Amino acid sequence: MAEASANDLVVMKFGGSSVAEPELIRRAAARIVAAREAGRQVVAVLSARGKTTDELLAMAGEVSERPDPREMDMLLSTGERISCALCAMAIHDLGHRAISLTGSQAGIVTDSTHTKARIIDVRAERIREALTEDRIVLVAGFQGVSTESRDVTTLGRGGSDTTAVALAAALAASECEIYTDVAGVSSADPQIVPSARRLAQLSYEEMLEMAASGARVLQLRAVEYARVHGVRIHCRSAFDDGPGTLVLPEEDTMERPLVTAVTHSDDQARLTLTGVRDEPGIAGRIFGALAEANVNVDMIIQNEPDQRADLSLTVERTDLDAARRALEGLELSEGIHTEERIGVVSIIGAGMRSHGGVAAKVFKVLGDEGINIEMISTSPIKISCAIVADAVPAAVRALHTAFELGSDAVRPEDPTGSEHRPRVAT
Repeated sequence: MAEASANDLVVMKFGGSSVAEPELIRRAAARIVAAREAGRQVVAVLSARGKTTDELLAMAGEVSERPDPREMDMLLSTGERISCALCAMAIHDLGHRAISLTGSQAGIVTDSTHTKARIIDVRAERIREALTEDRIVLVAGFQGVSTESRDVTTLGRGGSDTTAVALAAALAASECEIYTDVAGVSSADPQIVPSARRLAQLSYEEMLEMAASGARVLQLRAVEYARVHGVRIHCRSAFDDGPGTLVLPEEDTMERPLVTAVTHSDDQARLTLTGVRDEPGIAGRIFGALAEANVNVDMIIQNEPDQRADLSLTVERTDLDAARRALEGLELSEGIHTEERIGVVSIIGAGMRSHGGVAAKVFKVLGDEGINIEMISTSPIKISCAIVADAVPAAVRALHTAFELGSDAVRPEDPTGSEHRPRVAT
């Protein structure tokens, strides 16, 4: 077996669909072993199998209307442990030594926020010891332990991505490979836009905006962690050996297209406070209460106040009840109205920083489709529009076509694997 140098270490993360069946677990094990036999040290992070997490959530709902968050974490953390133990068995059958570790055994230290904990430290001594002993290390994703409460914690949906990136940073891995059921990050959801193309590379900033705007290939917090710690992410298919998508610092990306992708979300909800008192400090109290309830807010819009104002904001649909409860006791408005389902469509591109006319084109395209824009949010490289949820597919297709992002608008990849991106008129 080839000797692995200290910096030739790879962290490989396999999502739930990649380990859903026994044959898929054996396939993941074979891929891990192939990396080891190529001379690399390997740490693998596994998600719960298939729909295991959904099944565990359903179990909790069968016995409790509002399950205790601590006990939910104890329950939900079991799915990833099962995946790791089974994969370790498959690796042993392939003639290699492997060890499966829980998040706490692997040294993943978090704060004490149950179901949405944040990683605050990675104490990877046990992993390093196992690597020194020529073992392949399998770590249960999505979980850690709080040193303050000494309780098991989970990191929220998609948290295994964050586990993998955090381990890659702590171990100075050459790369963090994220294996999913898609070939990489696309210019739009291929289920809505069949001509969507795989993106060869993205900057951290573009991927952050895409993850925040509905692209589910990578978890937002994982990309944030990668940007802070300079971790190179390679998003790849678990089912073939295609090149995937690299996520890199902006200075390392080859080009900065005007628009890179169209993303969407239809799992947002809107909450409107009517008759909010026009006084200093009111907004601070409103958003302070939401922060204390661990509710993330996306879009915010407030009308021009006279004596009282209306304030609308969007949150994830799963956070709507928590947001309503957090605000009802403040008595800062005349009423609270909610809409459980709205859609958001966004365009993202690093080149938008230096080009004008993009917003005008977005609004015209949606207007031509007869789609009304209800709220708008922008950043230097993103424009997001809240629309009727049922109009999301039509909006995505129209914008993807208008900005010429389809596979039929670009040349084939060159032999080096870099992808020629389209020139887009403003």
